[in-house]
Amino acid sequence: MYIDRTIGNLNGRSRVVVTFNERGYRIGETHHNAWIPDVIVDLVRYAHEDYGWGYRQIAREFILSKNTIGKIWRYERRAQTPERYVTRRPAKG
Repeated sequence: MYIDRTIGNLNGRSRVVVTFNERGYRIGETHHNAWIPDVIVDLVRYAHEDYGWGYRQIAREFILSKNTIGKIWRYERRAQTPERYVTRRPAKG
C-alpha cells in the first residue's frame, strides 16, 4: 500500500509532500516500501510513552505484530529525521 500526503489543489492538480533524509533518500510514509502511515507510527509511540500501553495492547489496537511495535518503540524503524521536503505530482495509477 502506498500512502501519500496530498496538499491543496493547484490548478485542478493535487500535490504530494515527499520527505528526504540527509543522504537524499525518501523516508517515512513516502518511501516506496512503507506500509505504516506516519500517523500510526506517532500514535504507537504516543500510546507507549504517554499512556504506558504494552506491546500486546498496542499490537491488538493497531493490528500490527509485537515485533513491529517493538522496533517502532526502540526507534529501530521509522526513526530518521527529515532533512528536506519536496512537493510533487502524485503518481498516476
